[in-house]
Amino acid sequence: MQPNTNTPKVWYKLDLSAIVYPTLQRRDFSSVYRLSVVLKEPVDPALLQKAVDTALVRFPTYKTAIRKGLFWRYLEPNNRPGPFVQKDIRNFCMPMPFKAGNRYLLRVYYHDRRISLEAHHCLGDGTGGMYVLQTITAAYLRLLGHQISVGGFVKDIKEEPSPGELEDAYMRYANAKVSPSRPGEKTYRVRGTRAPFYTFNVIDGILSVNEVMAVASKYQATITEYLNSVLLYALLQKQQSDWHIKLRPVKIAMPVNLRRFFPSETLRNFITMVYPGVDPRLGDYTFEEIVKQVHNYMRYYINDKFLRGDITTNANTQRNPLIRVVPLFIKDFVVRMFYTKVQDRNSSAGLTNMGALKVPDDMKPYIDRFDIYMGQPFSCRTNCAIVSFEDTLTINFASSILESDVERLFFQKLVSDGIHVKIESNRTY
Repeated sequence: MQPNTNTPKVWYKLDLSAIVYPTLQRRDFSSVYRLSVVLKEPVDPALLQKAVDTALVRFPTYKTAIRKGLFWRYLEPNNRPGPFVQKDIRNFCMPMPFKAGNRYLLRVYYHDRRISLEAHHCLGDGTGGMYVLQTITAAYLRLLGHQISVGGFVKDIKEEPSPGELEDAYMRYANAKVSPSRPGEKTYRVRGTRAPFYTFNVIDGILSVNEVMAVASKYQATITEYLNSVLLYALLQKQQSDWHIKLRPVKIAMPVNLRRFFPSETLRNFITMVYPGVDPRLGDYTFEEIVKQVHNYMRYYINDKFLRGDITTNANTQRNPLIRVVPLFIKDFVVRMFYTKVQDRNSSAGLTNMGALKVPDDMKPYIDRFDIYMGQPFSCRTNCAIVSFEDTLTINFASSILESDVERLFFQKLVSDGIHVKIESNRTY
């Protein structure tokens, strides 16, 4: 079929978060995350390819290629063949060159019972990616003959996407009357041996949601607050055991899903970062004190007032008429320098919790669990991603260093609190 030459050219300006990710692109680093679903039966790759082909059309901002203009980058529709389903690899979340793979910014892998979606962060955040993964999975299960409903993260592949799914939601809500500053201070960074190029070290912990919830409630905390506290506790222990001239604050970079506070259907990026932490220079912290500190931080900062101000601070930079006319190569240089010298040093580790995933009831019998990986860290550190389905909670660590001291201390604390943990890893010990 010949393309309709009368169809107007469609392109999508990168959203407020997506602007940053291409500037950080290196030969050995891309802002790529991975979402996986583990089914009850082995995956048929031929049927999975059909599911990808039919479902991806429903997500026009994901079926794109990135282009570069004089002042900004943008996404344009990609009608090249692909993306093609591939056998999974041991060291995943590899760098994603913009011109490779027929210019697609996502990959689909399979292994045994697992289907994995890897997406470049300039397309969207984990919530948007989860809609893509679950809609593909539902299409795959239907090809197997199962009746799967629409709902939760499963979109109807026969309907047109709504304008709200395609919008840059940041700009709609960036209307606070003040732009709060972001005081930053260099934080503790884990010292470790950088892993060889194309190495991705993963450690997964599989736990019971009910067990974790019961322990968190003993500390009068939510699951997110408790697990943040455990990671801070592990980082504090690691810093104490390191050789150091002076102690530094320990902070965690935690993305907040803004859809919880500002109504939006967007499947693009709509997150902002908060930084719970403790400062050991003030004295020794017990674990109970860390939990209390994190609990109070979350209550104070994670609300629509503070988050709206944070969005506005970011948006005002893009709205500045002088910045808008600065050539892209200068913007890239400034953003990369700021991220390397300031933003990346403002946290000791990353942690994201996607929470309990919603799945149509008739899809649940075919799913074992989900996994989420934040991808390769920009610098020597570890990132932690959490997701739950039914009573299975998975904690997925991703690291670019060979040592696993922080992960070991993290899981040891969970076990000492009475939580049963099953460990899986792509590392060899």
